[in-house]
Amino acid sequence: MENHIISNEGKNMYKSSEKTREEMCQEIFRAMKKREIQVYYQPQYDALTGQLTGAEALARWTKDDGSMTMPGSFIPMLEQGTEITRFDWYILREVCMFLKQQQERKIPMVPVAVNFSRQHVKEEDFTKQLCEIVDSYGVPHTKIEIEITESAFTGQEERIAKWTQNVRKQGFKVAIDDFGSGLSSLSFVKDISVDVLKIDKSLISRNCEDEKERIVLESIFNFAHRLKLVTIAEGVETREQLGFLRTCSCKAIQGFLFAKPLDWQSFMELCIKDEEVEEPEDILVVQAPSSATQLLLDAVFTRYPLVIFANLTRNSFYMMAYENFTAQSCPSTGVFEELIAHGASTMHPEDRELFRTTFRIDNLLAAQERGEKFVSVVTRQLGDDGIYRRVETADYFVKNPSVDDVLVIALCHNLD
Repeated sequence: MENHIISNEGKNMYKSSEKTREEMCQEIFRAMKKREIQVYYQPQYDALTGQLTGAEALARWTKDDGSMTMPGSFIPMLEQGTEITRFDWYILREVCMFLKQQQERKIPMVPVAVNFSRQHVKEEDFTKQLCEIVDSYGVPHTKIEIEITESAFTGQEERIAKWTQNVRKQGFKVAIDDFGSGLSSLSFVKDISVDVLKIDKSLISRNCEDEKERIVLESIFNFAHRLKLVTIAEGVETREQLGFLRTCSCKAIQGFLFAKPLDWQSFMELCIKDEEVEEPEDILVVQAPSSATQLLLDAVFTRYPLVIFANLTRNSFYMMAYENFTAQSCPSTGVFEELIAHGASTMHPEDRELFRTTFRIDNLLAAQERGEKFVSVVTRQLGDDGIYRRVETADYFVKNPSVDDVLVIALCHNLD
């Protein structure tokens, strides 16, 4: 994200007086009216295939003398008041105008991310204005992505949660920009529904060669995948960074390694050129091992919507997946014996003792000692809709070379 970065330069340029700031705001508004402030497009690419997948809208101010002013020099001054909202709506209209031209020329469109200041969260009619502007140009809502910086979430989580919910209901995707640059990342991602995490470039500042940096990035991508969030890495400039991001199954990248921000004509040409690519590289050849693993997990989850990891030695468990299963009231982590008791309580009265006995820890340990590879049973489970359905539950014994604990992976799926 460039538009709403508050640089020291921007903070200090217009401190002399409030009048100076007001005069500068008016100068910016005049530049907007004359369309001196233009949108440049930072392309985003699939990290594995290199295919164009989207773009971020960035502001550039080209003055009469031909000089170009970067957003860090004037955006911070707008953000000192509510003037920034007027600027953001201007950028959105410029993007919509561009996308409309693509539609009329039958040039394939990719989604464009537009930055919005935290000030918009206070606008009661934000979603209404958003829809009216986009619809007036006939642009599909799926082609506009709303970006809001991570720092905007601090201190107004409830308001943000409602704001993002309203925006997403209208078919727009919401992205958290500069993720990892602040201190509250994990807490608000847990509570607020978004679609995209844009990984801040500061997290790859050491070229992904520092061990701590790699561990942090791996952790971020792991939980993002578990939450089914699209990940985009910002500021990718080297092959080393790209290589590591691929091993983390990063979905997309933007940065100078692939392309610098382009004016609208150049970006439109890029969209045309990208359409003409006939034979993309074989995804099975270029994908990282972790990407192949994710495909495998997706296949497993298709058949087994409920996957549980358990440590029989420690009497503990945690749930790895929980989608489209008969009952969705299962605890996500805790004591294994309590999990079995809970599971038995959801079974048909005639099947409860069978389920409870089969998966008692001492019975499972005895089966593992006998050399059995798994233990399974079919029972009738009461679904959330009040209907009993046949469910197969199988506990597979697995081994972690680092410990002697007896571990199992429970795979459950509906037979009816």
